[in-house]
Amino acid sequence: STACASCHLTDYSGATNPNHTQAGYPQDCSLCHSTAGFLGATFDHSKTLFPLMGAHISTGCASCHKNNVYAGLSTACMSCHSTDFNSTTNPNHALAGFPQQCLTCHNMTSWAGANFNHSAVPFPLTGAHTSVQCNLCHISGSYASTPTDCYACHSAEYKSTTNPNHQAAGFSTTCTTCHTTTQFPGATFNHASWPINHGKAKTCSDCHTNPSNYSVFTCTGCHTKSQSTAIHAGMTGYVYDSANCYQCHR
Repeated sequence: STACASCHLTDYSGATNPNHTQAGYPQDCSLCHSTAGFLGATFDHSKTLFPLMGAHISTGCASCHKNNVYAGLSTACMSCHSTDFNSTTNPNHALAGFPQQCLTCHNMTSWAGANFNHSAVPFPLTGAHTSVQCNLCHISGSYASTPTDCYACHSAEYKSTTNPNHQAAGFSTTCTTCHTTTQFPGATFNHASWPINHGKAKTCSDCHTNPSNYSVFTCTGCHTKSQSTAIHAGMTGYVYDSANCYQCHR
């Protein structure tokens, strides 16, 4: 016979590093050895379900194949890296409920430089959010339960602003109603209920004279009494005040 095992079965059965018989290695020695010598054997891992890449290339076989288990060994990251997953604190993966598929954020070269695809979750990062450190939004290692509403992170800005006073005026806590994620200055408001492209009004305070209550407005700041009285001459029930103006001129 020209089969390797016909001469080398004793070598095959006696090998302990690794134990070929226990590991279920094939008896075709040429798959890993050469005819020059048994030492220096190589195994083509690319022909298996787990091709070696990155740091895995230089890792000793026994580090993954413990107790001479080769056939049927799990290819899941956690089968080897459960200790790394459970011991990391920046952030705490176990506490945060991170997925146990390491390749979601890491690559096979090194643990450092992990990246998370935030566009795959209900809160894609845009504008200034793209450069914010994770722990500034994910307080106390909370990731899975982090709220996605603006106010959850920006309540301090909402409460402290005075131009105008958002809290006193009863403004919406949904910041995107007026702001963008790029920066807070330059906010715009959709004034759909009242056209503001007329007259001399240029800023909010021209009509909204009470910064603590935007439901209070004035027409008489621009529309003088003499002008209004002249226009409304002879009209029954005419009164010169903003509330009455709005009753007819909505």
